[in-house]
Amino acid sequence: MRLMIAGGGGFRVPLIYRALSDGPFAGLVRELVLYDVDAVRLAAIEAVLASLAGRAAPGMGRFPAVRAASSLPEALDGADMVFAAIRPGGTAGRTADERIALDLGLLGQETTGAGGISYALRTIPRMLELAAEMERVCPEAWLLNFTNPAGMVTEALVPVLGAKVIGICDSASGLVHRAARAAGVALPEGRLDGVGYSGLNHLGWLYRLESGGRDILPELLADAAALAGFEEGRLFPQEFLAGLGCLPNEYLFYYYETARAVAGMRASDRTRGESIDRQQAELYPRLAAAGPDAYPLWEAARRSREEGYLAEARQAGERRDENDLAGGGYERVALAAMRALSGGGEAELILNTANTVPGTGLGAGAVPAVPGLPADAVVEVPCRVTPDGVAPLPQERPAPPQLALMRRIKDVERLVVQATGQATGTGRRDAALAALAGHPLVDSEILAGKLLAGYEAAFPELKRLWRDGT
Repeated sequence: MRLMIAGGGGFRVPLIYRALSDGPFAGLVRELVLYDVDAVRLAAIEAVLASLAGRAAPGMGRFPAVRAASSLPEALDGADMVFAAIRPGGTAGRTADERIALDLGLLGQETTGAGGISYALRTIPRMLELAAEMERVCPEAWLLNFTNPAGMVTEALVPVLGAKVIGICDSASGLVHRAARAAGVALPEGRLDGVGYSGLNHLGWLYRLESGGRDILPELLADAAALAGFEEGRLFPQEFLAGLGCLPNEYLFYYYETARAVAGMRASDRTRGESIDRQQAELYPRLAAAGPDAYPLWEAARRSREEGYLAEARQAGERRDENDLAGGGYERVALAAMRALSGGGEAELILNTANTVPGTGLGAGAVPAVPGLPADAVVEVPCRVTPDGVAPLPQERPAPPQLALMRRIKDVERLVVQATGQATGTGRRDAALAALAGHPLVDSEILAGKLLAGYEAAFPELKRLWRDGT
């Protein structure tokens, strides 16, 4: 098949290319088409892919052909699958998203809280343009969305692409597999038997983990030594997890330990965005000129970047697990979904998709996979993936505190979607302001006004969005 990547100059594109050359995804893609609005970044990633193909070990599978396209219609022509991982404003935009919040004493993180809302306000209009172009050029293609905030962006795309869009993130599946290893549970490849997980993107909980038909999650939550063996288990006190009765996604650290997270970020010399911006400004020109050495140069930078992930949540001297540093996360979730959609065998994966159990009707008659949330809302849950599409698997009703938080964040997400297209005139800005004020990590109309003013100053395109919706 032909796979097109929107955001083809993105830092993680080589992970996709590497996974397509060997193992379960070898031969899945015959041609990889890269599209990016930044020619410098695109040339650098092309150099990395060429270097990787040139260093292939004997016996490795054949790499797909690579082609860069200079226009979006050209890139989409003939595409069977589209991966999207775009970042309007680049890493400098991420820096502003984070720093404007931190300067007000609020969490500065690119997908959670104020930073995630700012990122979405810039990104959703560009993703809607991509979806509209797909409808025109390759209407049968699937869109697998990596673009953050993945759940919010996918929510905005469903009205355009319907069931042909899913959101991809590896944090939920990573949590499940790390917890299973710690508990001694062997999960079959492509199966989530006995796994209960529900939430929104970057806001979910593992609430059941079965072995031999018995839920052993309570035993894991009571075992301090086992919890200390993986990242999510170390993020929170063991007593807290035992009382909660479930394992939170790592991004819940920002909700449960907000003061600690903000303090860790403010104590750092640079925000995460500033560190990545500095790294990539120096790295990309070197990659483009490195020739055969481009791939090892990129790989060293990737490992360095992974070591700094969620640094504010770790104790001094604590290092990330080697499995995480080795890579192989979100791109493998996406490729597993792509393989299943194209007839390569059924798979069960945690994905972002509409909250409707298949076969239960539409509208008022639809049954939600996550009880307590609207059936048309995008949620992050285990799904069965086949050539017929993506079917969310029914989950238990979340406990009242979890459900209340999910509902509040879903209201925020829907306000952001309104602000990027559904509202009109001054309604767009009003919706954005309400989203910021309503987010539990802001929770203030005064701070929301200051945040929005700061983001408008940093991103002039927001004022154009309020004025004409583009």
